[in-house]
Amino acid sequence: MNKLTAKHNNNLFLFLFVVVKIVLQYLVVNSVYELQRDEYLHLDQAHHLDWGFHSVPPVTSVISWIILQLGNGVFWVKFFPALFGALTIVVVWKTIESLKGSLFACILAATALLLSVLVRINILYQPNSLDILSWTLIYFTLIRFIQTDHQKWLYWMAVSFALGFLNKYNIAFCAFGILLALPLTSQRRLFANPHFYYAGILALVLIAPNLIWQYQNDFPVFSHMKELAETQLVHVKRMSFVKEQFFYFIGSLPVLIAAFISFFTFPAFKPYRLFFWAFVFTLAIFIFLKAKAYYAIGLYPIFFAFGAIYLSQLLQSGWKFYLRYLLFAIMLFFFYAMVKIFLPIFSPEKYVKAAAQKLPFSEHTWEDGKKYPISQDFADMLGWKELASKVDSIYEKLPNKNSVFILCDNYGQAGAINYYTKHKALKADAFIPDYVKWLNLDRDIETVIRIKTASNTDLERDHRLFRSVQLLDRINNRYARESGTQIFLLSQPNVDIDSLLRKERAAGNLQ
Repeated sequence: MNKLTAKHNNNLFLFLFVVVKIVLQYLVVNSVYELQRDEYLHLDQAHHLDWGFHSVPPVTSVISWIILQLGNGVFWVKFFPALFGALTIVVVWKTIESLKGSLFACILAATALLLSVLVRINILYQPNSLDILSWTLIYFTLIRFIQTDHQKWLYWMAVSFALGFLNKYNIAFCAFGILLALPLTSQRRLFANPHFYYAGILALVLIAPNLIWQYQNDFPVFSHMKELAETQLVHVKRMSFVKEQFFYFIGSLPVLIAAFISFFTFPAFKPYRLFFWAFVFTLAIFIFLKAKAYYAIGLYPIFFAFGAIYLSQLLQSGWKFYLRYLLFAIMLFFFYAMVKIFLPIFSPEKYVKAAAQKLPFSEHTWEDGKKYPISQDFADMLGWKELASKVDSIYEKLPNKNSVFILCDNYGQAGAINYYTKHKALKADAFIPDYVKWLNLDRDIETVIRIKTASNTDLERDHRLFRSVQLLDRINNRYARESGTQIFLLSQPNVDIDSLLRKERAAGNLQ
């Protein structure tokens, strides 16, 4: 087979993997599920483009703006995380080609990534999919620099870091891991390369607008991290973090193990031993900080390139050749189990029934540290259309729609109403970071549609400000995390509501 034919075959197989990956992401979500809570916030950001937000940097809002221009349909919301997952496979495939790996090695690594936790990550429109791609791009550009010694790859690494940073600050841990690993390997020569520092300056320039925004807004990233630490990370156990790392790529663990071994036994990979130590240091940082387990997923894809090449060398002839088929069989087996347990392909009723029967993996730990019969993400994908429909119905019956203010308890409620509403003039708000900056109080507020979570039963302030407080409806979907969320109609105000809210926002009391 000549080189031209081999390249054609490689590209054909790669194209097939990309198509299968994108199509697969649409197939593993049951139509009963809606968008997830965080997705509504990200989609709302398209209407308020800025260099930063309370919980995420600006890239997500730009992608949301593109989705908005494409019609804001669910297809496009799901397309971009699927695309980033497919591109992660492409980068790993190209890494194998640059390392002179075989077509079998490419297919093995691509299959390992296709049938892994990435299929779970890539169903949601969150920064995580692009974050994983950015980690993989950084490692790829570093590999290319080691191979070629061309300075351009340092600058592409800087661009990859900037893209990742402007998408999710988690990418900083990737950089820390590499910097800590460099002195332990021959690649410490980078510290003597002036282009390494010029590339660092380029990265700083590219992320500067977000850093300036952080400064101008009193660094909300730190308050967000504090909030995460107090409400979510406090429930994270270090041993649970370690255990989950094994489950993410459980079907392809032989490939990962082969990768780690190859750095010390395969002479061709000795120059890349840096990646092993970067893995160790980065994982240690995450464990020390009690990070969420999925924060570390970006570490893994690049290692499938090394592991696949090493195994393709080991399993070339004799009886060992047939172990190649065993590798694919193992990956398919565990993926089948993953689909049944961790992907939203079944109805909520089926998951609850499995939990009642105490089947394996039928209990799910939420951010509050408690056990539930359905995954938190799945529960966060229910009840939103019902909420928006009921708010629309109430809104339609009000005589003076220009004086209506819709106030929600959280961004999921506000974002979902804004996404699903049939009325262009209707806009839901919330007294929470990001939304509080978007409030339009230049109008006379006579009526408030108040959305309250089931646990929010305090009506004292409502009765003080309004003579009429009516509970009109609530969310009935018992499987939704928003189950029991209440819809109140507040009317006949006792005070000038819009003036009061303007004063409270100026005093910082709307947070």
